[in-house]
Amino acid sequence: MLIPKLLKEFNSVFENNGFKAYLVGGAVRDIFLNKKETDWDVATNATPQDVMRIFKFVVPTGFEHGTVTVHFKKQEIEVTTFRTESGYSDGRHPDKVNYAATIEEDLSRRDFTMNAIAVNLKDGSVVDPFDGKGDIKRRLIRTVGNPHERFMEDGLRPIRALRFASQLEFKIDEATFKEIANQDVQKKIQSISIERFRDEFEKIMRSPLPSVGLKLMEETKVLDSFIPELLECKNCLQSDYRDLHKFDVLNHLYYACDGGPQDKLNVRIAALFHDIGKPKAKKIVKQLVLDGEKKDGSKKEIETITFYNHEKYSAELAEEILVRLKFPNQFINNVCLLIREHMFHYESNWSDAAVRRFIMRAGYENLEDLYDFRLADIYGMRNEKVNLLYSQNIELLLELKKRIVEIMENQNALSLKALAVNGKDLIAMGIKPGKQLGTILQHLLDCVIEDPTLNNKESLLGIVEKMDK
Repeated sequence: MLIPKLLKEFNSVFENNGFKAYLVGGAVRDIFLNKKETDWDVATNATPQDVMRIFKFVVPTGFEHGTVTVHFKKQEIEVTTFRTESGYSDGRHPDKVNYAATIEEDLSRRDFTMNAIAVNLKDGSVVDPFDGKGDIKRRLIRTVGNPHERFMEDGLRPIRALRFASQLEFKIDEATFKEIANQDVQKKIQSISIERFRDEFEKIMRSPLPSVGLKLMEETKVLDSFIPELLECKNCLQSDYRDLHKFDVLNHLYYACDGGPQDKLNVRIAALFHDIGKPKAKKIVKQLVLDGEKKDGSKKEIETITFYNHEKYSAELAEEILVRLKFPNQFINNVCLLIREHMFHYESNWSDAAVRRFIMRAGYENLEDLYDFRLADIYGMRNEKVNLLYSQNIELLLELKKRIVEIMENQNALSLKALAVNGKDLIAMGIKPGKQLGTILQHLLDCVIEDPTLNNKESLLGIVEKMDK
């Protein structure tokens, strides 16, 4: 393997001091996949003390486990001493770490064969004792050695297998996949911290097709342990005579995630939970309508499935789940806002005031995400690419976007801050600070939303003078 110049220079420091160094981990895997490596991890027979002695700038990031971070020519490189591990009583950290003599021993402790390949930084030779390179070529995820032993060492490893399958579009080896369902392994999975699950969940949601990882989590019962609310949507049918949906709610949610932009985690997570409240809201309404196939005026009974207020229930459930998964509050608020607002039904007959109210309610800064969310929702209805040219829904969405641009260019007042009067002006008129003052300001904003020409001091103060205070 061709070694980058900086890594050659990095290795020369080890070599000049009598040590060996190898590139290991995800960077090696990415090179074999013809992807650009993002982080460099190096394994060496030098101890952490040796590394701190031979390099100038070293941070002891995991000293007790033999790991330090070297700052070398503006690059951060994680360096770990060859080691073996034993005992994982907490399901995460090894109870005992011993330094190993060879790179082969070090590779034997790693999770999957594709991550157990090393490249000698001296000459580029590849050390691959478990045929990880072959598994990469086969696009296969397989544990190093016995899958039960590997998974019982760390409960996160099974979830990492599901994540890699989604992220890399690999298949999981049959014996490896089967072991995830083992009862003892399931208990080990449940023992991991919620933060560790959340990090893997995020990576699944950022993968090319999140539905792959989500379905695998459902199949292996990982969803039961961490997001059981989603399973309530399974077999919740939503298609009636209108033929709007091809899938039950759960599969619609999976595919809606696929339709969201890969770089917008908030949109994809909103897509995953936007209809999670449908089972609670579902009602079947029966009604008699004229039978179009008969000419005698007879009627037939049809069933209409409704989900009134499901966006409200979905936002409430999403908030509970995201709080439990310990997402940041600002992120949770944004996702829940998108879910609450996703049922907007724009029509060309909306007045400009109605458009302004929509902007205020959703927040101008959230509109692009809301547009992307709407496209993801449409994609998820049939798991098909949205035709941006020949769709009435898309046509209306583009029309709404155009009208919003015009309104924003006209600098219409859409918040209390943009009003031509403020609280001090009202106090000067003799209105006391408090609830009444806030009510009056909100009324003035409502007036300006209806008629933007009123947003001048004279008109607004005139309105206040006429009010029954």
